[in-house]
Amino acid sequence: MQGWAREAGYSITNIVGIDVSKRELVVVVSGHAALRRYTNDAAGRRRLCRDLAKIVGTGTLRVGLEASGGYERKTVSALRKAGFEVIVFQPIQVRAYARYLGQRAKTDPIDAHIIALATAAYEGEIGHSDERLSSMAEHLTFIEQTEEDIVRLKTRLDGFTDTALKTRLAAEIKRLTTRRNAEIRSLRKTLRQHLDLATRLDLVTSIEGIGERTALTLIIRMPELGSLTREEAASLAGLAPFDDQSGKTDRIRHIKGGRAKVRRSLYAAALPAAFKWNTALVDLYHRLTARGATHKKALIACARKLLIFANAVLARGTPWIKSGATA
Repeated sequence: MQGWAREAGYSITNIVGIDVSKRELVVVVSGHAALRRYTNDAAGRRRLCRDLAKIVGTGTLRVGLEASGGYERKTVSALRKAGFEVIVFQPIQVRAYARYLGQRAKTDPIDAHIIALATAAYEGEIGHSDERLSSMAEHLTFIEQTEEDIVRLKTRLDGFTDTALKTRLAAEIKRLTTRRNAEIRSLRKTLRQHLDLATRLDLVTSIEGIGERTALTLIIRMPELGSLTREEAASLAGLAPFDDQSGKTDRIRHIKGGRAKVRRSLYAAALPAAFKWNTALVDLYHRLTARGATHKKALIACARKLLIFANAVLARGTPWIKSGATA
Protein backbone atom coordinates (compact mmCIF):
# COMPACT_ATOMS: atom_id res chain seq x y z
CA MET A 1 0.00 0.00 0.00
CA GLN A 2 2.77 2.45 0.82
CA GLY A 3 4.44 2.03 -2.56
CA TRP A 4 1.42 2.89 -4.67
CA ALA A 5 0.52 5.86 -2.49
CA ARG A 6 3.98 7.39 -2.94
CA GLU A 7 4.01 6.69 -6.67
CA ALA A 8 0.60 8.31 -7.02
CA GLY A 9 2.01 11.50 -5.54
CA TYR A 10 -0.10 11.54 -2.40
CA SER A 11 0.94 11.75 1.23
CA ILE A 12 1.05 8.32 2.84
CA THR A 13 -2.14 8.73 4.85
CA ASN A 14 -4.64 10.38 2.55
CA ILE A 15 -6.16 7.71 0.27
CA VAL A 16 -9.03 5.53 1.50
CA GLY A 17 -10.95 2.77 -0.25
CA ILE A 18 -14.27 1.55 1.16
CA ASP A 19 -16.18 -1.54 0.10
CA VAL A 20 -19.82 -1.01 1.03
CA SER A 21 -22.34 -3.71 1.77
CA LYS A 22 -25.74 -3.63 3.44
CA ARG A 23 -24.37 -4.20 6.92
CA GLU A 24 -20.65 -3.45 6.80
CA LEU A 25 -18.01 -1.01 5.58
CA VAL A 26 -14.61 -2.57 4.84
CA VAL A 27 -11.99 0.18 4.86
CA VAL A 28 -8.43 0.33 3.53
CA VAL A 29 -6.24 3.34 4.39
CA SER A 30 -2.97 3.99 2.54
CA GLY A 31 0.04 3.49 4.79
CA HIS A 32 -1.92 1.22 7.16
CA ALA A 33 -1.65 -2.50 6.62
CA ALA A 34 -4.63 -3.49 8.79
CA LEU A 35 -8.17 -3.49 7.42
CA ARG A 36 -10.78 -1.57 9.34
CA ARG A 37 -14.38 -2.66 9.57
CA TYR A 38 -17.39 -0.58 10.57
CA THR A 39 -21.08 -1.28 10.76
CA ASN A 40 -23.07 0.40 8.01
CA ASP A 41 -25.30 2.33 10.40
CA ALA A 42 -25.28 5.77 12.02
CA ALA A 43 -22.94 4.71 14.83
CA GLY A 44 -20.51 3.00 12.46
CA ARG A 45 -20.41 5.99 10.13
CA ARG A 46 -19.72 8.37 13.03
CA ARG A 47 -16.86 6.16 14.20
CA LEU A 48 -15.48 5.95 10.65
CA CYS A 49 -15.45 9.75 10.29
CA ARG A 50 -13.78 10.20 13.69
CA ASP A 51 -11.08 7.65 12.88
CA LEU A 52 -10.38 9.14 9.46
CA ALA A 53 -10.15 12.63 10.96
CA LYS A 54 -7.48 11.37 13.38
CA ILE A 55 -5.55 9.68 10.57
CA VAL A 56 -5.50 12.58 8.16
CA GLY A 57 -4.45 15.24 10.68
CA THR A 58 -4.03 18.52 8.82
CA GLY A 59 -3.74 17.01 5.33
CA THR A 60 -6.33 16.31 2.65
CA LEU A 61 -8.10 12.98 2.63
CA ARG A 62 -9.69 11.44 -0.45
CA VAL A 63 -12.15 8.58 -0.12
CA GLY A 64 -13.33 6.24 -2.85
CA LEU A 65 -16.45 4.07 -2.71
CA GLU A 66 -18.34 1.91 -5.14
CA ALA A 67 -22.03 2.57 -5.81
CA SER A 68 -23.82 -0.31 -4.10
CA GLY A 69 -27.51 -0.08 -4.80
CA GLY A 70 -28.00 2.87 -2.47
CA TYR A 71 -26.26 1.32 0.55
CA GLU A 72 -23.43 3.81 0.06
CA ARG A 73 -25.52 6.99 0.10
CA LYS A 74 -25.56 7.69 3.84
CA THR A 75 -21.85 6.94 4.09
CA VAL A 76 -21.10 9.32 1.22
CA SER A 77 -23.21 12.00 2.87
CA ALA A 78 -21.50 11.54 6.25
CA LEU A 79 -18.01 11.67 4.73
CA ARG A 80 -18.75 14.81 2.73
CA LYS A 81 -20.27 16.52 5.76
CA ALA A 82 -17.05 15.67 7.61
CA GLY A 83 -15.13 17.58 4.93
CA PHE A 84 -13.54 14.69 3.03
CA GLU A 85 -13.22 14.48 -0.76
CA VAL A 86 -15.39 11.59 -1.94
CA ILE A 87 -15.43 9.78 -5.27
CA VAL A 88 -18.26 7.36 -6.04
CA PHE A 89 -17.24 4.81 -8.67
CA GLN A 90 -19.63 2.75 -10.74
CA PRO A 91 -19.20 -1.04 -10.34
CA ILE A 92 -18.13 -1.36 -13.98
CA GLN A 93 -15.27 1.08 -13.31
CA VAL A 94 -14.01 -0.88 -10.32
CA ARG A 95 -14.14 -4.23 -12.14
CA ALA A 96 -12.43 -2.73 -15.19
CA TYR A 97 -9.64 -1.40 -12.98
CA ALA A 98 -9.32 -4.80 -11.31
CA ARG A 99 -8.94 -6.45 -14.73
CA TYR A 100 -6.33 -3.84 -15.65
CA LEU A 101 -4.39 -4.83 -12.54
CA GLY A 102 -4.82 -8.53 -13.32
CA GLN A 103 -6.83 -9.08 -10.15
CA ARG A 104 -9.41 -11.80 -10.73
CA ALA A 105 -10.23 -12.72 -7.15
CA LYS A 106 -13.09 -10.79 -5.57
CA THR A 107 -13.61 -10.39 -1.83
CA ASP A 108 -14.63 -7.40 0.25
CA PRO A 109 -11.03 -6.65 1.37
CA ILE A 110 -9.72 -7.05 -2.20
CA ASP A 111 -12.46 -4.75 -3.50
CA ALA A 112 -11.56 -2.15 -0.86
CA HIS A 113 -7.90 -2.28 -2.02
CA ILE A 114 -8.93 -1.96 -5.69
CA ILE A 115 -11.15 1.02 -4.87
CA ALA A 116 -8.28 2.64 -2.96
CA LEU A 117 -5.95 2.14 -5.94
CA ALA A 118 -8.56 3.57 -8.32
CA THR A 119 -9.00 6.53 -5.99
CA ALA A 120 -5.26 7.22 -6.01
CA ALA A 121 -5.19 7.08 -9.81
CA TYR A 122 -8.33 9.19 -10.32
CA GLU A 123 -7.65 12.46 -12.15
CA GLY A 124 -11.18 13.74 -12.81
CA GLU A 125 -13.17 16.34 -10.95
CA ILE A 126 -14.41 15.57 -7.46
CA GLY A 127 -18.20 15.60 -7.42
CA HIS A 128 -20.16 17.33 -4.69
CA SER A 129 -23.64 15.97 -4.12
CA ASP A 130 -26.71 18.01 -3.34
CA GLU A 131 -28.36 16.37 -0.33
CA ARG A 132 -31.74 17.66 -1.47
CA LEU A 133 -31.41 15.77 -4.73
CA SER A 134 -30.24 12.60 -2.98
CA SER A 135 -33.52 12.22 -1.11
CA MET A 136 -35.51 13.17 -4.22
CA ALA A 137 -33.61 10.56 -6.24
CA GLU A 138 -34.82 7.87 -3.83
CA HIS A 139 -38.40 9.09 -4.26
CA LEU A 140 -37.91 9.06 -8.04
CA THR A 141 -36.62 5.49 -7.84
CA PHE A 142 -39.85 4.50 -6.08
CA ILE A 143 -41.84 6.07 -8.93
CA GLU A 144 -39.71 4.27 -11.53
CA GLN A 145 -40.20 0.94 -9.78
CA THR A 146 -43.95 1.51 -9.68
CA GLU A 147 -43.89 2.22 -13.41
CA GLU A 148 -41.98 -1.03 -13.98
CA ASP A 149 -44.64 -2.90 -12.00
CA ILE A 150 -47.33 -1.37 -14.21
CA VAL A 151 -45.51 -2.47 -17.38
CA ARG A 152 -45.13 -6.02 -16.04
CA LEU A 153 -48.83 -6.20 -15.13
CA LYS A 154 -49.85 -4.96 -18.59
CA THR A 155 -47.70 -7.68 -20.13
CA ARG A 156 -49.39 -10.31 -17.95
CA LEU A 157 -52.82 -8.92 -18.80
CA ASP A 158 -52.24 -9.64 -22.48
CA GLY A 159 -51.53 -13.28 -21.66
CA PHE A 160 -54.80 -14.02 -19.85
CA THR A 161 -58.18 -14.84 -21.31
CA ASP A 162 -60.13 -15.42 -18.08
CA THR A 163 -62.39 -12.39 -17.61
CA ALA A 164 -62.24 -12.44 -13.81
CA LEU A 165 -58.44 -12.54 -13.78
CA LYS A 166 -58.19 -9.80 -16.39
CA THR A 167 -60.52 -7.65 -14.30
CA ARG A 168 -58.35 -8.10 -11.20
CA LEU A 169 -55.19 -7.29 -13.14
CA ALA A 170 -56.81 -4.20 -14.68
CA ALA A 171 -57.84 -3.03 -11.21
CA GLU A 172 -54.29 -3.45 -9.94
CA ILE A 173 -52.91 -1.51 -12.91
CA LYS A 174 -55.37 1.29 -12.19
CA ARG A 175 -54.39 1.32 -8.50
CA LEU A 176 -50.67 1.52 -9.27
CA THR A 177 -51.23 4.18 -11.93
CA THR A 178 -53.11 6.30 -9.40
CA ARG A 179 -50.26 5.85 -6.93
CA ARG A 180 -47.67 6.74 -9.55
CA ASN A 181 -49.46 9.96 -10.45
CA ALA A 182 -49.83 10.91 -6.79
CA GLU A 183 -46.13 10.26 -6.15
CA ILE A 184 -45.15 12.44 -9.12
CA ARG A 185 -47.28 15.26 -7.74
CA SER A 186 -45.71 14.80 -4.32
CA LEU A 187 -42.17 14.83 -5.74
CA ARG A 188 -42.96 17.92 -7.81
CA LYS A 189 -44.26 19.69 -4.69
CA THR A 190 -41.11 18.78 -2.77
CA LEU A 191 -38.84 20.01 -5.54
CA ARG A 192 -40.76 23.26 -5.95
CA GLN A 193 -40.09 24.15 -2.32
CA HIS A 194 -36.59 25.09 -3.50
CA LEU A 195 -36.58 28.18 -5.73
CA ASP A 196 -33.43 27.25 -7.68
CA LEU A 197 -34.71 23.77 -8.49
CA ALA A 198 -38.19 25.08 -9.36
CA THR A 199 -36.58 27.53 -11.80
CA ARG A 200 -34.58 24.73 -13.42
CA LEU A 201 -37.72 22.61 -13.73
CA ASP A 202 -39.61 25.46 -15.42
CA LEU A 203 -36.77 26.01 -17.88
CA VAL A 204 -36.62 22.35 -18.89
CA THR A 205 -40.40 21.99 -19.23
CA SER A 206 -40.41 25.01 -21.55
CA ILE A 207 -38.93 22.70 -24.19
CA GLU A 208 -41.63 21.24 -26.44
CA GLY A 209 -41.62 17.48 -26.00
CA ILE A 210 -40.23 17.38 -22.46
CA GLY A 211 -43.01 16.83 -19.96
CA GLU A 212 -42.82 17.13 -16.21
CA ARG A 213 -41.97 13.46 -15.66
CA THR A 214 -38.91 13.63 -17.92
CA ALA A 215 -37.93 17.05 -16.55
CA LEU A 216 -37.94 15.70 -12.98
CA THR A 217 -35.55 12.96 -14.08
CA LEU A 218 -33.18 15.45 -15.73
CA ILE A 219 -33.16 17.86 -12.78
CA ILE A 220 -32.72 15.16 -10.13
CA ARG A 221 -30.52 12.61 -11.90
CA MET A 222 -28.38 14.99 -13.95
CA PRO A 223 -27.66 18.07 -11.81
CA GLU A 224 -24.60 18.87 -13.96
CA LEU A 225 -26.85 20.02 -16.83
CA GLY A 226 -26.21 23.62 -17.73
CA SER A 227 -22.50 23.42 -16.94
CA LEU A 228 -21.58 20.86 -19.61
CA THR A 229 -20.75 21.00 -23.30
CA ARG A 230 -23.24 19.24 -25.56
CA GLU A 231 -20.72 16.41 -26.05
CA GLU A 232 -20.21 15.98 -22.30
CA ALA A 233 -23.96 15.96 -21.68
CA ALA A 234 -24.56 13.31 -24.35
CA SER A 235 -21.74 11.15 -23.03
CA LEU A 236 -22.93 11.42 -19.43
CA ALA A 237 -26.40 10.26 -20.42
CA GLY A 238 -25.04 7.44 -22.59
CA LEU A 239 -26.43 9.03 -25.75
CA ALA A 240 -23.12 9.75 -27.47
CA PRO A 241 -22.18 7.35 -30.29
CA PHE A 242 -18.66 5.98 -29.87
CA ASP A 243 -16.33 4.89 -32.67
CA ASP A 244 -15.54 1.17 -32.94
CA GLN A 245 -12.52 0.98 -35.23
CA SER A 246 -9.47 -1.25 -35.22
CA GLY A 247 -6.98 -1.51 -38.08
CA LYS A 248 -8.93 -1.68 -41.31
CA THR A 249 -12.13 -2.72 -39.52
CA ASP A 250 -14.55 0.15 -38.98
CA ARG A 251 -17.70 -1.02 -37.21
CA ILE A 252 -21.02 0.74 -36.68
CA ARG A 253 -20.92 3.37 -33.94
CA HIS A 254 -22.90 2.54 -30.81
CA ILE A 255 -24.03 4.33 -27.68
CA LYS A 256 -22.95 2.78 -24.40
CA GLY A 257 -22.62 3.43 -20.67
CA GLY A 258 -23.90 6.59 -19.05
CA ARG A 259 -26.92 7.10 -16.84
CA ALA A 260 -29.42 4.52 -18.00
CA LYS A 261 -32.45 5.99 -16.21
CA VAL A 262 -31.85 9.40 -17.79
CA ARG A 263 -31.38 7.81 -21.20
CA ARG A 264 -34.58 5.76 -20.91
CA SER A 265 -36.59 8.80 -19.86
CA LEU A 266 -35.31 10.87 -22.78
CA TYR A 267 -35.89 8.04 -25.24
CA ALA A 268 -39.51 7.69 -24.04
CA ALA A 269 -40.01 11.45 -24.46
CA ALA A 270 -38.39 11.48 -27.91
CA LEU A 271 -40.99 9.21 -29.50
CA PRO A 272 -44.02 11.54 -29.21
CA ALA A 273 -41.82 14.63 -29.54
CA ALA A 274 -40.38 13.48 -32.87
CA PHE A 275 -43.81 12.72 -34.30
CA LYS A 276 -45.89 15.60 -32.95
CA TRP A 277 -44.71 17.97 -30.24
CA ASN A 278 -41.36 19.37 -31.35
CA THR A 279 -41.02 20.57 -34.94
CA ALA A 280 -37.21 20.57 -34.72
CA LEU A 281 -37.26 16.90 -33.77
CA VAL A 282 -39.91 16.05 -36.37
CA ASP A 283 -37.60 17.54 -39.02
CA LEU A 284 -34.57 15.74 -37.57
CA TYR A 285 -36.34 12.37 -37.48
CA HIS A 286 -37.54 12.58 -41.10
CA ARG A 287 -34.17 13.88 -42.29
CA LEU A 288 -32.32 10.96 -40.69
CA THR A 289 -34.74 8.25 -41.82
CA ALA A 290 -34.66 9.68 -45.35
CA ARG A 291 -30.90 9.12 -45.30
CA GLY A 292 -31.42 5.48 -44.35
CA ALA A 293 -31.25 5.65 -40.55
CA THR A 294 -33.36 3.09 -38.70
CA HIS A 295 -36.29 4.17 -36.55
CA LYS A 296 -34.34 3.40 -33.36
CA LYS A 297 -31.21 5.25 -34.48
CA ALA A 298 -33.26 8.32 -35.42
CA LEU A 299 -35.05 8.28 -32.06
CA ILE A 300 -31.72 8.09 -30.22
CA ALA A 301 -30.60 11.16 -32.13
CA CYS A 302 -33.83 12.92 -31.13
CA ALA A 303 -33.33 11.94 -27.49
CA ARG A 304 -29.80 13.35 -27.67
CA LYS A 305 -31.16 16.57 -29.18
CA LEU A 306 -33.71 16.93 -26.35
CA LEU A 307 -30.86 16.64 -23.87
CA ILE A 308 -28.85 19.27 -25.75
CA PHE A 309 -31.87 21.60 -25.65
CA ALA A 310 -32.18 21.09 -21.88
CA ASN A 311 -28.48 21.74 -21.36
CA ALA A 312 -28.72 24.92 -23.44
CA VAL A 313 -31.72 26.47 -21.65
CA LEU A 314 -30.17 25.76 -18.25
CA ALA A 315 -26.85 27.26 -19.34
CA ARG A 316 -28.56 30.40 -20.66
CA GLY A 317 -31.12 30.63 -17.89
CA THR A 318 -33.85 31.47 -20.40
CA PRO A 319 -36.77 29.38 -21.70
CA TRP A 320 -36.56 27.42 -24.93
CA ILE A 321 -37.54 29.28 -28.08
CA LYS A 322 -38.54 27.58 -31.33
CA SER A 323 -36.31 29.83 -33.42
CA GLY A 324 -33.34 28.70 -31.32
CA ALA A 325 -34.10 25.02 -31.74
CA THR A 326 -31.02 24.44 -33.83
CA ALA A 327 -28.70 25.65 -31.04
